[in-house]
Amino acid sequence: MRVQAFDEMMGANGDVRQHYQGFAKWLSEQSPEVIATKRAEADLSFRRVGITFAVYGDEAGTERLIPFDLVPRVIPAAEWRRLEAGLKQRVRALNMFIHDIYHQQNIVRAGIVPPEQIFLNSQYRPEMQDIAVARDIYCHIAGIDIVRAGEGEFYVLEDNLRVPSGVSYMLENRKMLMRLFPDLFARIKVAPVAHYPDLLLENLRSVAPGGHGEPRVVVLTPGMYNSAYFEHAFLAQQMGVELVEGKDLFVDANAVWMRTTRGPQRVDVIYRRVDDDFLDPLAFRGDSALGVPGLLSVYRAGGVTLANAIGSGIADDKATYLHVPEMIRFYLDEEPLLNNVPTWQCSRPNELSHVLANMHELVVKEVHGAGGYGMLVGPTSSKAEVDAFKERVKANPSNYIAQPTLALSTVPTFVESGVAPRHIDLRPYVLCGKDITMVPGGLCRVALTEGSLVVNSSQGGGTKDTWVLER
Repeated sequence: MRVQAFDEMMGANGDVRQHYQGFAKWLSEQSPEVIATKRAEADLSFRRVGITFAVYGDEAGTERLIPFDLVPRVIPAAEWRRLEAGLKQRVRALNMFIHDIYHQQNIVRAGIVPPEQIFLNSQYRPEMQDIAVARDIYCHIAGIDIVRAGEGEFYVLEDNLRVPSGVSYMLENRKMLMRLFPDLFARIKVAPVAHYPDLLLENLRSVAPGGHGEPRVVVLTPGMYNSAYFEHAFLAQQMGVELVEGKDLFVDANAVWMRTTRGPQRVDVIYRRVDDDFLDPLAFRGDSALGVPGLLSVYRAGGVTLANAIGSGIADDKATYLHVPEMIRFYLDEEPLLNNVPTWQCSRPNELSHVLANMHELVVKEVHGAGGYGMLVGPTSSKAEVDAFKERVKANPSNYIAQPTLALSTVPTFVESGVAPRHIDLRPYVLCGKDITMVPGGLCRVALTEGSLVVNSSQGGGTKDTWVLER
């Protein structure tokens, strides 16, 4: 029996919740024709600007426009303060965990995290062992996925600590809605998000190696064929820093240099959107043309800062996710302010038996999977799909975890048939530098297909603006 989804705009008695009342009143004054015209205007504008993403393996063409929905998700100020406190607590503990893993490994010695989960994990980088990084910060940019379940409670669905994406959509969605409906923002006081690039640059500069004057920051991209290239270019432009590829950088005199028309310029901080394996062909994949030969040696010597640090992926593995509440207690001596989704680990025989017996009711995910790939949503899958996935799990149990199918909260959404509830999630962005900072909001993703719980853009989802009310 499926739990009724929590409607974030409408109460159980059909009344509009208090924090949505201003928007609901405005919406009631808009004609369907005006809304349709504004939707078309938004699509055209996004296409002109080039806000698309690539879908790998899509025979119909690689570039797609992410659908943008005009109904925002509205979060009251008090609710956001609780979320913000929980997110900052979580990221603080995750950074301490990564530092511990690459130094004393106290959490392993204490028996909280099994050693094989760390040292046999493909995201563990032995090259980082005993390396000092600036301010002991490994995860400078975290995207934490939050969902709201049937009773309205928040859960952390997963932690994205390697190269979390999507922040450009958060910023462009706000800019678009303000342009389309300036009168709406005059009526409702919404906390701003436009200062995110300034906050990001300030955080990146704060972790630069010392002694070189004004820190020079660059954004390292795999190139224009990467699915998130628009975001790489967008963030570089918004921060006022150079967008570079591996071929634009070289190592000399234990430093990283950027080739320019005015001669080489030293680089202090690299906001890298390139995976660990491709960063340095001398240390990792020798066939990589995306990285910088010798980069790891400069990094190990403290001559450059990489954001996020090499090896950060050990903390966003879905099996490691299980232990984050224990990390918070272990490192901070605090109780977690945000709960994990209850999770079964298929590597444990008794939990595997439960998953196999109940797979038709569960969400099953690959430990290293991302983007909605490598997962099964049991209630929306056919018996044949469930049976086939069972065989995959049996063949490699340690590669999978399972979670209950949460009734993700809904927000009214403009679809072909009119306004209807659709399931959503939220990815707020947490920045770590001198301080841990956030902008009030995040990337809200929406499952546009009726009944679907998969919000990923690669699986047909769209995005919404997220409003945190100022009062």
